[in-house]
Amino acid sequence: MGLGTRPTFESLSLTNTPPSAPQRSRIMSAERSDYVRNRLIESRLTPNAISLTGLALCLVAAGLVYADQLFLGGVAFVIGSVCDMLDGKYSRMSGKASPFGAFLDSTLDRIEEGVMLTVIAAIFAADGDKLLTAVTAAAIVSSLMVSYTRARAEALGVECKVGFGNRAGRVIILSAGLLLAGIDSFNALEIAVWVLAILSTITVLQRILHVRKALLAPTPPAPVPAEPQA
Repeated sequence: MGLGTRPTFESLSLTNTPPSAPQRSRIMSAERSDYVRNRLIESRLTPNAISLTGLALCLVAAGLVYADQLFLGGVAFVIGSVCDMLDGKYSRMSGKASPFGAFLDSTLDRIEEGVMLTVIAAIFAADGDKLLTAVTAAAIVSSLMVSYTRARAEALGVECKVGFGNRAGRVIILSAGLLLAGIDSFNALEIAVWVLAILSTITVLQRILHVRKALLAPTPPAPVPAEPQA
């Protein structure tokens, strides 16, 4: 373009094209994420505090369920479980993650789930229902084993996230059982316990087979170093 030539409309549109709607959305989302992250870093809130808040709410939920307040107990359990699921994301966003925080989070998750299922087993036992008590005990053991198999597999260097009976799925099933049992009188909690026990047991078996396959897979031979050229 010469010095005396005026820029055309086409050249202006190519050099000064405004961002499209998806681009503007991504830019605004990134700016909001940066703002939230900076505020989280500046705040005094810690991931461990969120984990302990979730534990407190789940203990309150267990007490409400034992007092036959199933719906309120379900609400408290949902909120407490959401806290447990958010603390990991919060720690990454705020830059406050720590090895002890990850250990504490996993430990408290097991305690919360075990306490709630133990209370439910106690309710079934008080009603004289030996079968449901045994099923709930099986749900406790298998739920713990789902987490243990993953931790042990990862200690051996094998990633192990297979199966549908993960933490999030178990929380959804148990929460639905508590809430629906509190709203209506049909056997929602009993169904939830059966589903938990069966799904968790299947997941444990899936993970055992997955780890066995990974550990027994033939190791590829190490590359032979090339001989030096004379």
